[in-house]
Amino acid sequence: MIQIGKTSTLEVVKIVEFGVYLDGQELGQILLPTKVMPKECNLGDMLEVFIYLDSEDKLIATTRKPLAEVGQFAYLEAVATGPFGAFLNWGLDKDLLLPFGEQHREIEEGRSYLVYIYQSHVDDRIVASSKIDRFLDTTPPPYDAGEEVNLIIGGTTDLGYKAIINHSHWGVIFKNEVFRTLSFGQRMKGFIKQVRSDDKIDLILQKGVKEELDKHSTTIMFKLKQAGGFLPLNDKTDADTIYAKLSMSKKAFKKSIGGLYKAKQITISVDGIRLVD
Repeated sequence: MIQIGKTSTLEVVKIVEFGVYLDGQELGQILLPTKVMPKECNLGDMLEVFIYLDSEDKLIATTRKPLAEVGQFAYLEAVATGPFGAFLNWGLDKDLLLPFGEQHREIEEGRSYLVYIYQSHVDDRIVASSKIDRFLDTTPPPYDAGEEVNLIIGGTTDLGYKAIINHSHWGVIFKNEVFRTLSFGQRMKGFIKQVRSDDKIDLILQKGVKEELDKHSTTIMFKLKQAGGFLPLNDKTDADTIYAKLSMSKKAFKKSIGGLYKAKQITISVDGIRLVD
């Protein structure tokens, strides 16, 4: 089914001076203007396009990719404000309206905001909302431990970072398992660590993290951060010194730094180990 605000693959059914018309099936024929057409375009060609409403609220197609589609969250910059709300840059000619009633706080031009994109049931317009929690799924999460997911960083808590999972659920990445800088609105791949009995979701950022970020690896990374990014320890250091510094055996230390090195989180040299910038 072809939906407004989403990408579809449509057939070219008519060629005109100002573009081509695509078969929108139940939506009728949809114009793809010349400026966003492929250089060579013929009747019967199948084109991947995004369907939205132009400034006159007429259906139009584009080969440009918006930063997000209907049903998705995105971190978008406010480029203007007006009598009906703020306008966000989502990568298309027509900016995306964030109505006053959908703003969780006053929007400032030039700043970026995490929003949800949806189609209004009142007039079919595509609009945004910064009232994020309204649009997140509260049903039991259908994820398995180790499953790869798409994440958008949505804030911080005392525990760590909040992230939106697959445009659907909240999850948490614990701060003692984060060894790089994360920023609000950042998109990345992650993995389900576990779904708890209360349906809250714990996340990790690296596959195989159960081995790589076991208690010994976590201790090493914590001590490295405390020491400014360097520890004068390596696989040649005697076992007593390692135990005195880290409270772990030399065998556990060597296994852990090997995993951290493979994960490109540290470097190992003759004088010790260092955090990777």
